[in-house]
Amino acid sequence: MVLPGLQDAIALGLTEDEYELICMIQARPPNHVELAMFSLMWSEHCAYKHSKKLLRTLPTEGEHVVMGPGENAGAVAVGGGLICAFKVESHNHPSAVEPFQGAATGVGGILRDIFAIGARPVAVLDSLRFGEPSEGSRARYLLDGAVSGIGHYGNSIGVPTVGGEVYFEEPYEHNCLVNAMALGLAPRELLITSAASGPGNAVVLFGASTGRDGIGGASVLASAELGEETDKRPTVQVGDPFEEKKLLECSLELLRRGLLVSLQDLGAAGLTSSASEMASKGGVGIDVDISAVPLREADMEPFEIMVSESQERMLCVVEPANVEPVLALCEKWEIGGAAIGTVTDSGRMRVLQGDALLGDMPVRALVDDCPLYDLEPAKPREGLYPAPRATLAGGEDERETLLALLASPNLSSRRALFEQYDAIVQSRTIRRPEEADAAVLELPDGSALAVSIDGNGRRVAADPYRGTIANVLECAANLACVGAEPLGTTNNLNFGNPEKPHIAWQLSESVRGLGDACRALAAPVVGGNVSLYNEGPAGPIYPTPVIGMVGRLPDCSRVPRLGFAAAGERIALVGPFEPSLAACELAKLRGEQLPDGLEQPELATLVETIVAVREAMRHGAVTSAHDIAEGGIAVALAECCLAGGVGARVEFGALAVADRTSALFGEAAGGFLLSGAEAALRALGERVPTRLIGETGGEHLEVELAGGEPLRASLAELAGAYESGLAECFA
Repeated sequence: MVLPGLQDAIALGLTEDEYELICMIQARPPNHVELAMFSLMWSEHCAYKHSKKLLRTLPTEGEHVVMGPGENAGAVAVGGGLICAFKVESHNHPSAVEPFQGAATGVGGILRDIFAIGARPVAVLDSLRFGEPSEGSRARYLLDGAVSGIGHYGNSIGVPTVGGEVYFEEPYEHNCLVNAMALGLAPRELLITSAASGPGNAVVLFGASTGRDGIGGASVLASAELGEETDKRPTVQVGDPFEEKKLLECSLELLRRGLLVSLQDLGAAGLTSSASEMASKGGVGIDVDISAVPLREADMEPFEIMVSESQERMLCVVEPANVEPVLALCEKWEIGGAAIGTVTDSGRMRVLQGDALLGDMPVRALVDDCPLYDLEPAKPREGLYPAPRATLAGGEDERETLLALLASPNLSSRRALFEQYDAIVQSRTIRRPEEADAAVLELPDGSALAVSIDGNGRRVAADPYRGTIANVLECAANLACVGAEPLGTTNNLNFGNPEKPHIAWQLSESVRGLGDACRALAAPVVGGNVSLYNEGPAGPIYPTPVIGMVGRLPDCSRVPRLGFAAAGERIALVGPFEPSLAACELAKLRGEQLPDGLEQPELATLVETIVAVREAMRHGAVTSAHDIAEGGIAVALAECCLAGGVGARVEFGALAVADRTSALFGEAAGGFLLSGAEAALRALGERVPTRLIGETGGEHLEVELAGGEPLRASLAELAGAYESGLAECFA
């Protein structure tokens, strides 16, 4: 047999230097199986070779952290002997190629990460980015496919989709983002790691059979830029949520019965990554006999079996005496199962076909010895992104501007989207989408979990450091509005090609901002994902660090909503809110170029405000809470009116800005709108800046501001605009 050479290695994504290093490690050129395995394990998706050094700077330890980075998911203690496992991951390139299956299998993969550590999945959230949704656009096709895929998988498996976000920007036209986050609950004593141990123990593969679907899928697609010339649909995995439901229940029963030594899901790079990573974490070797792997297609090549990304499969280590009970449980749950290998003390990953040795590699070389690259960041001298296409001429009055913002695809109601998801299955959901700033799930002891996911890419494109801080603060502010204290953070870093200096600068500055913000909030990073090479023919996406944050609140019966609750309550503007039009949603609608930098946030002051708002929510005297985000205070007020079906009359006097447009529609971290009893709001003012600005009631939103006539619109007008934007995309 002719051995593959350098050109074969380059075709698989390796560099010349990497190929030479592999030859040196092996003391010979790798054969076909070995080269395929090395190429995937040394891909960007599996090795994090351009980001691992940066990720090591993030805070990962904290009071509540039970399991940090390095496992299938992170976990935090939530009281009552329970842990919450959570993580966010991307399926960007597969979804750009085939949106339904790309998004569906993204949900399936993140759910397996949760039950791979022993937790039952209880919620899914999604973070989506597409190009502008003009009539007949590619963005509408991708949006419809991705939302259908997420709904199909989550609804079918019985896990609620409780929240998320979707934004439309031109830089995502050819490279959409589909990030999925999942949460799970488990008794702390049932947690399991993926580290293989015990030479002589059996390695068992269970779940679906192995086919050619997904060969070179996530691991290859996620490690290269997307081009227009290649049809890559065959590399996208195909998911089956009903098979995964059986796999989930079987896995959890195996753990309850104490039959497993370790457990790992099969994701990117299939058996190659799962087996070698289990061996690496345990400091052992593993022999895999591919002739024992249940196949759904005949005549599969050995390398295909090792790198297939067929979905709904798990790998476990089992003591020899427990192999039969494990396989019996697989039969009970009507899923496949087979002992396919053995744990060894060799420190090597060996691939066998019966007695024939097909591949033999040091585990450490496969998993740990991929070269890690130093980035060469350089701030670009000119803007990377063209100005967006203007949809407002600039001469609109304030009422017209407010209605245009409410009708814009980025700010309009997401009801047409989230109604395709089941948000209440499992009966834990207390606050569903558009009822509060964060989703809230009841815990058995009467407390609750809150979770939020956010990631404004436009602001990060303007200033990677400060924009990322703002994304983290937005997540924490959403938790504060339901009274939840952050326990931990996960992230999905979506960026372009890190080998380009300007992208390396975006990534480096963003990670620096992520670390600083998480340290200030005492919300350590317990896991996450990096998705690089998100570029199309027109250039890179907006740098998009998606932040997921989980918090806990003590009493599920005291969870405010974002909508004004009743007429006659006072409204307060809380926090050091200093709005600016820089990189805001109105600037986008007006077609303005991104600025070169944003104002430096007073991080300590903003954290103090978040803590004060959180504590006020827990006392029950405040009936609604909403943070001021995209669209500014005018949009936030309209959202509060619409969510509660109650109007409001507000008088600002003057804000600390130069003009009315900035005051009404400018954006900044640190602003909250609260309503409730006047005494409670005044008490909050003893801790943080608080201004009583109005009262709820009536059928209109009326905003008086110094320097002009009031902004006045009926609830019917506001609702008509708000319900129109995204609904048109699903018409």
